[in-house]
Parts: sequence; C-alpha cells; structure tokens
Amino acid sequence: MTRKQTRVTRRAFTTGAASAAFAAPSILRAQVEQAGVRRNISSFRTHAWQDSFDALGKGIIIADTTTRVMQHWTSDGEMRIYPTSVPLTDELTRRGYTTVTFKDPEPDWTPTPSMRERDPSLPAYMPPGPDNPLGVRALHLSWTYYRIHGTHDTRKIGRRSSSGCIGLYNEQIIEVFDRTPVGTQVRLI
Repeated sequence: MTRKQTRVTRRAFTTGAASAAFAAPSILRAQVEQAGVRRNISSFRTHAWQDSFDALGKGIIIADTTTRVMQHWTSDGEMRIYPTSVPLTDELTRRGYTTVTFKDPEPDWTPTPSMRERDPSLPAYMPPGPDNPLGVRALHLSWTYYRIHGTHDTRKIGRRSSSGCIGLYNEQIIEVFDRTPVGTQVRLI
C-alpha cells in the first residue's frame, strides 16, 4: 500500500466515523419511537371547531390557554393559527363560551379595578397609541373586561403575561380584526 492510499483510507475511515456520529441521534430517535415514547414535535395541538360548536355561523375563535395558540375560522371555513399571550395565572383565566361584541379599531385602555389593586402604579387611563397595552386593534368579548387584542411588547407572545386577555402580535390582530365580524363565536379553553 502506498502512502497516498493510506491517507485516503484514513480519510474515508474518519468520514465514515463522522457520518455514524451524525446518524446516531436519528437512530436513537427511531428506537425511542419504537418503544412507544413519542417526542414533542410541536408545542401546540389543533382543535376541531365541530367539537365545540354546532355551526360555523359568522366564524369561530378557539383560544387554547395551555398551548398559547388561537385558531380562527371564517364563515367560509378558512382556518388560521396564531401564537398568543395568555393570562398570568389560572385565577385570571376565564374559560368557556363568549362572542365578539365590539370591534375597536383604536383601543384605549383603562386598567380593571383588580389590576389597579395589584399594581397601584398603573395609569388610570391610556389613550390609543404606541404605548397602549391593547396594541393597534381589540375585539371586545361579551365578558366584561376581556379582549382579544394586539400588543406592542412582542416578548409577551407565547408567555403567561396578561391579566386575563388573549394577546396577539399587532400584525396578526389586524388580520384577525379584518376577518372577524361582530357575533363571531369564541371559546377559551
């Protein structure tokens, strides 16, 4: 064997060993899945609107506070999924059925009495604008003080960060706002 052939052989061996090392995680993954344990591929699950409502009507919104995802169906059945912020605690979380009662294109904000009790430093009122916690649009629900709204603080999305509302990125609440008529059915789970 010549010196050149020896290098090729070593290089081939090294390349083969590296390939085996990169393949190991997929081999382990296959072994785990065969054992009946499945890895979490995504952090959310979708819901079928038919499990919660009799008909689409004007549209349906299902907000899942556990997985922090909102699904929105229009009256023609088109569905989109949005990441959300959710209430800080279960005590602040209201679950059940409600409807969209008012669409606010420029929301102003007045903290609820319980919010002011928890944090007296909150302002009594905040007009629409870049610092407003309700973002650029808000959908008022039939429950007093509860909204689906935007947020300027994008760090809140995907986290427990609200005092009861469901928050979306501003770009996404504009999309939902435009596609959602008053009377849209809502379920928070």
